[in-house]
Amino acid sequence: MSVTFHIPGPLRSFANGRSQVEVAGTPATLSEALQSLWVVCPGIRDRVVTEQGLIRQHINIFVGKEDVRYTGGLATPVAPGAEITIVPSVSGGKGDAVARASRPRSRERRALARGQSLS
Repeated sequence: MSVTFHIPGPLRSFANGRSQVEVAGTPATLSEALQSLWVVCPGIRDRVVTEQGLIRQHINIFVGKEDVRYTGGLATPVAPGAEITIVPSVSGGKGDAVARASRPRSRERRALARGQSLS
């Protein structure tokens, strides 16, 4: 049996452009499955885990549809034939930019606080 990893776009260059990587064997835990992935795609390792071997804060990993942060982390059980998805976090975006753009700048806030016009 094997385990299939779904590789996100930003990491595909470390997987020879593949969106899926199948690793042979029947790993019992996520840690064992990731070790198998590192053998096939070593460049992904440093982008997914820290130097201490912990999942990076900005990386989410799902075994099936379950976020491993809530199922045991690297000790999460992996069933034969499981699908594991690596998802980099996304933050910021238009909402934050709009909020910042709509706030008065420091100089403008000070002038308004003093009752001065900016004209």
